[in-house]
Amino acid sequence: MALNLVFLSSILILSVFSPVINALSSNYYDKSCCNVEQLVSNAVKKATANDKTVPAALLRMHFHDCFIRGCDASVLLNSKGNNKAEKDGPPNISLHAFYVIDNAKKQVEASCPGVVSCADILALAARDAVVQSGGPSWNVPKGRKDGRTSLATETRQLPAPTFNISQLQQSFSQRGLSMNDLVALSGGHTLGFSHCSSFQNRIHNFNATHDVDPTLHSSFAASLKNTCPIKNRPKNAGATMDPSATTFDNTYFKLILQGKSLFSSDQALLSFPKTQNLVTKFASSQQAFLDAFVHSMIKMSSITGGQEIRKDCRVVN
Repeated sequence: MALNLVFLSSILILSVFSPVINALSSNYYDKSCCNVEQLVSNAVKKATANDKTVPAALLRMHFHDCFIRGCDASVLLNSKGNNKAEKDGPPNISLHAFYVIDNAKKQVEASCPGVVSCADILALAARDAVVQSGGPSWNVPKGRKDGRTSLATETRQLPAPTFNISQLQQSFSQRGLSMNDLVALSGGHTLGFSHCSSFQNRIHNFNATHDVDPTLHSSFAASLKNTCPIKNRPKNAGATMDPSATTFDNTYFKLILQGKSLFSSDQALLSFPKTQNLVTKFASSQQAFLDAFVHSMIKMSSITGGQEIRKDCRVVN
């Protein structure tokens, strides 16, 4: 969910983003496409076997989809002509593994043509990504429609890695998500990798008084500075989100308490009593985190906003 653009005013965001929570159903395709879950799961499993970064990519893709116009697969659309789509917006340049959704859609269309939305396939793939990483499973409510609009300019609405707690709260509340959801969903940072650009603000020229964010553990900060020098930085340099970056667990929360989280937005969770208490709770109980994550994922993925069932996930009908 990490980005690095300025936050729009709430008025502008609300005028562009007006999600509704439609009635979805976990048995939506029972009669029209009863094998859809198995087809999507197979596609995710096959891709993960070849590339261990796939689960983190799919989970992030789903987050970024749901936070712009709801979970309508607008993040999957290609740019066309003068229209620059979401996937080409600055925060989304590093999204990858779109081919996994394409492959799943191809299999689903062969079995049940014109029935299953790309938005539902992405929601299922995100769940399967967590499962493939050793995390929990859950029944994914289905029945989303695919959107017809995708604008790169709207990606500035995504919560940035530099956000403080009030900016994070505002971003989540505008989407009907609570402080509990904020902390639980931030736990998705247990998977994946971040480029230096998302956390360089903490290790170089932090403020007028400190070059490095004083809340960072000193040896961890030194390691990050070595990985991400100001000059002559290797291309694609960065760090894993946590040492067990391909395993879905509660390590992320333990690292926050140790001053070893990557983003300012991660550290910000300790700056407010309620979110700090949740970080402590999730760090001490993996089951409490997993239960909360499942609840919040179902809630977030139920924000809908589409209009059609795309034949090809990359283009509108």
